[in-house]
Amino acid sequence: MADARTMLHRPMTSRSPDEPHRAATPLELFFDLCFVVAVAQAAAQLHHAIGENHIGQGVLGFAMVFFAIWWAWVNFSWFASAYDNDDVAYRLTTLVQIAGALILAAGVPRAFSDGDYKLITLGYVVMRLAMVTQWLRVRRDDPPRRATATRFAAGIALVQLGWVLRLLLPPQWGIGSFLVLVVCELLVPIFAERGRPTRWHPHHIAERYSLFTLIVLGESVLAATVAIQAASGTGYTTALIWLAAAGLVIVFAMWWLYFDRSAHDLLTSFQRAYRWGYGHYFILASAAAVGAGLAVVADHDTHMSHVSGVVAAYAVAVPVAVYLLSLWLLQVCPHHRGLVVYAFPVTVVLVLLAPFTPAPIQVIAVLLAALVAVVVLAGSRPGPANAD
Repeated sequence: MADARTMLHRPMTSRSPDEPHRAATPLELFFDLCFVVAVAQAAAQLHHAIGENHIGQGVLGFAMVFFAIWWAWVNFSWFASAYDNDDVAYRLTTLVQIAGALILAAGVPRAFSDGDYKLITLGYVVMRLAMVTQWLRVRRDDPPRRATATRFAAGIALVQLGWVLRLLLPPQWGIGSFLVLVVCELLVPIFAERGRPTRWHPHHIAERYSLFTLIVLGESVLAATVAIQAASGTGYTTALIWLAAAGLVIVFAMWWLYFDRSAHDLLTSFQRAYRWGYGHYFILASAAAVGAGLAVVADHDTHMSHVSGVVAAYAVAVPVAVYLLSLWLLQVCPHHRGLVVYAFPVTVVLVLLAPFTPAPIQVIAVLLAALVAVVVLAGSRPGPANAD
C-alpha cells in the first residue's frame, strides 16, 4: 500500500546531477518515438514541396514546424533530467504532451499546403501548457528553486499567449512574428535559470540527445526507403539501386560521425550546455531533411519531380553540409585537434560542389565515407574539451 501511495504522488524535488547509472526511462523513449511522427510529417512535406519546385516555401515551412517539435522535445528532456519523479501526475502530464505532438503532426500538411498553422499552434500550446503545470509542481515542492520555477512557468505561459495571438495577425506579419516568438522562447530558460539553476544530469542529457538523433536518422532511412519503393513502380532501375546504396552510406556515416565520442564531458557549464543544446536544432533538422532530400532524388531519377538534377542533388547536399558543419562546431572542435578538425570543413565544401558532378549522391557518399576513415585512422586524439 505504501508503494502504491508513493507511485500516486512523489514530491517534485531536484534529482542529483551525480546520480549513478542514470539512463533514459521507458516513458522518455515512448515520448521520442511519438515525437518522430511529427518529424516524419514535416520531412514528407519538405520532400513534396521541393519536388514540386516550391523550395523556399518548403524549406521555410519545415524550419518553422521543426522548431515547434524540437523546442517542445528540448524542454521536456531537460526538465526530466532535473525533476523526473515518475509518479502518476508526471506520467499523465507527459502523455498530454505526447497528445499535443500528435495534434501538431496532424496539422503539418495543412500548414504546408495552405499556410494554416491553427492546428499546429493548438498542438504546440497543449505541449507547452502541460510543461507549465510541471513547473508549478516544482514551485510548490522545491523551495530552493521556487523563483526559477516561477520564472519558467510565467515565461512559458506568456509566450504561449503570444503564439495564440499570432494567429490573429495579417499574413504579411507571419514570418516576423514567428521570429520574435522564437527568440522569446529561447530566452525563457536563460532568464529563468538566473540565480538558482536547475540540476540536470550531463550523462543523461547526452544520452537523450543521442537517442533522439538516432531515431531521427532512422526516420530518414525509412523516408528514403519508402520514396525509393514508391518511385520504383514495376521494377528497380539501376539509378534507384545506386541511390539506395549511396543513401545508406550517407546515413551510416552521419551516425558514425555523431557517435564517435560521447558529449557528456562537454556539458560542464550552463553556457556550454545552452550552446550545445540549442545548436542541436541544426543537427536534428538537417538529419531529418536528408531523408526528404533522398526522396526528391528518387523522384527525379524516375521523372516524377519538377526540379533539375542539380536542385535535387542539393536537396541532399545542403542538409548534409549543415549536419557536418553543426557537428564540427558543437562536438568535433571541442573534442579533437589536428587532421580531423580540418577534414570536416573541407568535406563540407566538397559536398556542396558534388551536385555539379555526374553522380552527386554517390560522390557525397564517398566523401562521408572518407571522412569517417579520417576520424578512425587519425585516432581521434582528444583536444581541450574544457576550453572555451
